[in-house]
Amino acid sequence: MNETSEKKTAPKPRPEDVSSPDAIIKAMYETISGPAGKRNWYRERSLFLEGARLIPIGKRVHKEGKLQVLSLEEWIEDAEPFLAENDFYEVEIMRQMNRFGNLLQAFSTYEARNSPDGAPIARGINSIQLLFKDSRWWIVTIMWDNESKDNPIPEEFLPYLW
Repeated sequence: MNETSEKKTAPKPRPEDVSSPDAIIKAMYETISGPAGKRNWYRERSLFLEGARLIPIGKRVHKEGKLQVLSLEEWIEDAEPFLAENDFYEVEIMRQMNRFGNLLQAFSTYEARNSPDGAPIARGINSIQLLFKDSRWWIVTIMWDNESKDNPIPEEFLPYLW
């Protein structure tokens, strides 16, 4: 299947990717992580509700940032050149979730790395809104901000160090 037909065909998710909040968040991180090269955009698209938005609100790993409200296709177009040329792994290190009925809000703290076990090159928080509809979970919105000297991640969003 080529990129053009991927966009026109409603992607069918892997059942294991959309069976729970844990599963869809895990799949979200897996689809953007990997060695330099093409990502599985078909799988990525299968996680998102039609009309979903991705909203970076600050500096990004691959460029200086400003507030943007992007469709999934706009985000893929923006991120694809960077991911094609760079090893990039985004790893969740902690999560807080709240659910009411069919909606769920997750604050997912992440580290970005150049290799699966490498030192972090950035950290931040993804605010992920999920919806349970049609017997599966959907990503509706992801808004994120990277940590900086002036914007450290609060302790309550970091793993406990024993």
